[in-house]
Amino acid sequence: MQTVMDMAELSAFMAREFPQVSDDFAIDGLTGDGIIMRLKVADRHLRPGGTVSGPNMFALADVAVYLAILARIGPVALAVTTGGSIDFLRKPEAGRDLIGEARLLKLGRVLAVGDVLIRSEGGAEPVARANMTYSIPPKR
Repeated sequence: MQTVMDMAELSAFMAREFPQVSDDFAIDGLTGDGIIMRLKVADRHLRPGGTVSGPNMFALADVAVYLAILARIGPVALAVTTGGSIDFLRKPEAGRDLIGEARLLKLGRVLAVGDVLIRSEGGAEPVARANMTYSIPPKR
């Protein structure tokens, strides 16, 4: 899949459109069919027991698929999540960032589907797996 937005453009889009959360995430790379995103884990992302909370892992998956889509269709702020599920596989380490590797499975005119494997930085085993579906608004 060809990209129309590079990492710098995607980062600028996030900072402009989602300033409330943009500092929590970083783009580590674009791939042929997706993106590699980082959740910069801080104390506010942790739950009791010293692990990253589920909502923060879901946010990483959601942002990763969203930006993977925008990298291919351009800055369409109104593309929205219409479905998502996540399986928590093992406890992530509190002292490490989380890395989400997203790939687009389908990118149609009105619907996009992607999956994300999330790992603790430096870890081999995934800590979560997510599936996300997005609705893309029609072009005017």
